Amino acid sequence: MPAWEPGVAASGWRAPPCSPLRLCIAPHPCTPPSSHQGNLTCRLPPRSFGFCRCVWVRTRGPSLPGEQVSLAAHESEGAAAQLGSSPEIDPRRPRCLLPESAQIPQISYASTAPDLSDNSRYDFFSRVVPSDTYQAQAMVDIVRALKWNYVSTVASEGSYGESGVEAFIQKSREDGGVCIAQSVKIPREPKAGEFDKIIRRLLETSNARAVIIFANEDDIRRVLEAARRANQTGHFFWMGSDSWGSKIAPVLHLEEVAEGAVTILPKRMSVRDRERIGQDSAYEQEGKVQFVIDAVYAMGHALHAMHRDLCPGRVGLCARMDPVDGTQLLKYIRNVNFSGIAGNPVTFNENGDAPGRYDIYQYQLRNDSAEYKVIGSWTDHLHLRIERMHWPGSGQQLPRSICSLPCQPGERKKTVKGMPCCWHCEPCTGYQYQVDRYTCKTCPYDMRPTENRTGCRPIPIIKLEWGSPWAVLPLFLAVVGIAATLFVVITFVRYNDTPIVKASGRELSYVLLAGIFLCYATTFLMIAEPDLGTCSLRRIFLGLGMSISYAALLTKTNRIYRIFEQGKRSVSAPRFISPASQLAITFSLISLQLLGICVWFVVDPSHSVVDFQDQRTLDPRFARGVLKCDISDLSLICLLGYSMLLMVTCTVYAIKTRGVPETFNEAKPIGFTMYTTCIVWLAFIPIFFGTSQSADKLYIQTTTLTVSVSLSASVSLGMLYMPKVYIILFHPEQNVPKRKRSLKAVVTAATMSNKFTQKGNFRPNGEAKSELCENLEAPALATKQTYVTYTNHAI
Repeated sequence: MPAWEPGVAASGWRAPPCSPLRLCIAPHPCTPPSSHQGNLTCRLPPRSFGFCRCVWVRTRGPSLPGEQVSLAAHESEGAAAQLGSSPEIDPRRPRCLLPESAQIPQISYASTAPDLSDNSRYDFFSRVVPSDTYQAQAMVDIVRALKWNYVSTVASEGSYGESGVEAFIQKSREDGGVCIAQSVKIPREPKAGEFDKIIRRLLETSNARAVIIFANEDDIRRVLEAARRANQTGHFFWMGSDSWGSKIAPVLHLEEVAEGAVTILPKRMSVRDRERIGQDSAYEQEGKVQFVIDAVYAMGHALHAMHRDLCPGRVGLCARMDPVDGTQLLKYIRNVNFSGIAGNPVTFNENGDAPGRYDIYQYQLRNDSAEYKVIGSWTDHLHLRIERMHWPGSGQQLPRSICSLPCQPGERKKTVKGMPCCWHCEPCTGYQYQVDRYTCKTCPYDMRPTENRTGCRPIPIIKLEWGSPWAVLPLFLAVVGIAATLFVVITFVRYNDTPIVKASGRELSYVLLAGIFLCYATTFLMIAEPDLGTCSLRRIFLGLGMSISYAALLTKTNRIYRIFEQGKRSVSAPRFISPASQLAITFSLISLQLLGICVWFVVDPSHSVVDFQDQRTLDPRFARGVLKCDISDLSLICLLGYSMLLMVTCTVYAIKTRGVPETFNEAKPIGFTMYTTCIVWLAFIPIFFGTSQSADKLYIQTTTLTVSVSLSASVSLGMLYMPKVYIILFHPEQNVPKRKRSLKAVVTAATMSNKFTQKGNFRPNGEAKSELCENLEAPALATKQTYVTYTNHAI
């Protein structure tokens, strides 16, 4: 025990014998006492003995509501310190706040106003109750723990309500994540309908269902009554400060409206073992008794420590403590550290504030009974047992008090200016994905957003598969065409020395068949998976097959044209009509195609690419990367351009030789072949280039190109070779040698052909009876018909 102990009041406490330093009840908190004033007196007058000094303390009935408990410590006629509070004027501010010039330390047991922590204004003020700043922090922590971010505040006009709400708003801004929807103040003298107006204001932001209340009991009750009149029972979730605490008066007969209210109260306990009240007394202990006792003990510990340091070994006060230096006493007050009446340590920080310790309650209705149930505590940080909470209408499910619902995955927040807890949700569009809550970013060019747009994933890569429906027709035509071409080649090789094969010009026929075969084979290259080798072969053979075919046909038509043009001028044979010359001309034409391909390889080496722009649709779900060779539409035009030039030139020669007698040449079959081929390619151009923007561009263009090439080859194969094969296999009697004629006779006949009307009938061999021939051979062939074959003319 220290060398001091409290004196006791006449209302129930008995003063023990005087010890070296004693606390006594003073007559008034703001005036110096005399030795014979007050309800209590010390057994020994203040100056009866030199070793005994008495400190006076006075009370005016702490058990009466609204009354003051105020203690003042005095040394002789001057006050050494003051203890007290003033609930009559403001429950959180002391009534007798001494001026700083007095330099008298003060300890309060009930003053919680945050501005009293300002050392520049109240540097001699200390308190054993926590500041409302801690209370505001605790309430902010509770709001955040309940995942509320949009709340309203209601405050009674005055320092307690306004400073409490201001502290709550300040803490919510510092911690972030909580926005204030409405901040309503209750006037000191509210008019009729004022509380109904307050409820209407709160309903303007109906999403802010949580309401923070810093108000006195009467205002709290009238707010609840107004909510019930507005039929808003269960809509609002109240959070009350320590003025609500665990009191019954604010919620009496308003239990349903107040259900679920969360309140806060400084940790306290009843001092049952220290009471000296009669058992039959109607006394009900006030909740601040614990803090009153702690305040007295704090002053006593400070005076004791000061006496021990300044008056070591002395009984009573020495000269160094007479009078007591307020500045020195303040240092000892701020350094006290002892276990209070409730077992909690009593200390002060540099601002004179006691640590914040709170119990958290929830007003619950269970089985038609209402009670405040402890659901947690706060000591520097929150301990909240959410499983103990119960909410009206939703049980244990946490109610919402938020401005805006959380955005869905793939949506970014666009905050409302000045209200960070409110936002609009904007979906990430196109190829954007959600980087964070506030940002959408475009995926890399080879990626697309995931289904929920929270990331990116690779764009699928496609190519024309062998089993695709788009590949069925080209492959069918190619397989049939290759089989037919090989069949013709085999037939021609087997019957290589027969008149029809010879008359067809064997050398150019085999060259033309090789070109037709390459045209069919190109289909497989176009469908195969693009890689370095495949792309290189595509460059070479896509145009080469057609170039070989049309170069051979062009050489044939040019030879026929030159022969008959020469016959119009003279009977001498034109130059370069021998088989070797014809092959040389054909390969010269083909070599130009090969030269262009070689230059292309040098300028731009072949490789495969994945084109992500070709099928980059507006909807990224349908985006595809196209695996293809690096052949653009322009490059394709250049690649096929030379073949088209040969085809057009061949068609021109076919038109020029259309009047030549059928007996002498293949001009008309070649002409029909070229006309049909032109029609095929004229249909190809709009289909191929008209689908450049289609989602199925890869399939349509590849199919169109391969089918067109195969049809061109099929037309040549069908019109030029199938009639010959038919005669060779099914009418061998017509595949016999006929009478040969000299080149001179042929040229003469060609010259005279313009003077006679052709009267020919088609024969199975493609031969025709000619009036010209009949006239030329009339003496020798008067009794029989003559069939002129191509071999007869050695063309």
